[in-house]
Amino acid sequence: MSGGEINLQAKTDQTPVKSREVIFLSIVIPAYNEARRIASTLQKIMDYARSQKWLTELIVVDDGSQDGTADLARSQLADWPWSKVISLKKNRGKGAAVKEGILEARGELILFTDADLSTPIEELEKFWPLATRQYDLIIGSRALPTSEIRKRQSFLRETMGKFFNRLVRWLILPDFKDTQCGFKLFKKEAAREIFARLKTTGFAFDVEVLLLARQLGYKVAEVPVIWINSPNSRVKLLGSSVKMLFELLNLSIRKNRNKLTD
Repeated sequence: MSGGEINLQAKTDQTPVKSREVIFLSIVIPAYNEARRIASTLQKIMDYARSQKWLTELIVVDDGSQDGTADLARSQLADWPWSKVISLKKNRGKGAAVKEGILEARGELILFTDADLSTPIEELEKFWPLATRQYDLIIGSRALPTSEIRKRQSFLRETMGKFFNRLVRWLILPDFKDTQCGFKLFKKEAAREIFARLKTTGFAFDVEVLLLARQLGYKVAEVPVIWINSPNSRVKLLGSSVKMLFELLNLSIRKNRNKLTD
């Protein structure tokens, strides 16, 4: 089911979009109580987008924030013609927020990136050579030999992350070094097929995304990236970890029962 090649030479200036013009890249940013950094994050992404010659759509999905994140995002994006802020009425989880944004995206390529930009937006440059080939999904990885971790997590968070990764590889996906890096690029067809089936609403949704990609026959590449830990992670050390574990076990059961792509 692998998609066709993407032509990176088919570019156009960043001028106000017309209905007949094609959005080349959509960037989806899930955000929950990100008032302190959403404006800075969007500014960095817009600066990068302006340096390119294709049309870039920016979509912020506010996952029931209580700190004015959505209003700040709208203000920051006021002069960006190809933007949308989606406000969810209540906090539904990162997986649900990303799904909402992906299914609204119009780009030929769709990136989702975390609101803290732990992986700098410029790392997308490493993805373009693979996007022009027969890859449907390209994922950033913090665990490859040439990945560059510039600022590490605390010892406890890093240890728990490694434990979760081992469980993922043991139970579900043995061939990926890092499923959880919040920097993934999709071809449009693959994104829509995968996220239309996605059921995991929390932080373990990345695992289901990759498992669905495998089962649907999409070709996936894992790419080493720069990663800089953000001290204000939305992953609660205990509560989020327990929920991720239950989500992972549920995925394992669904996989064994062949209930993923129904």
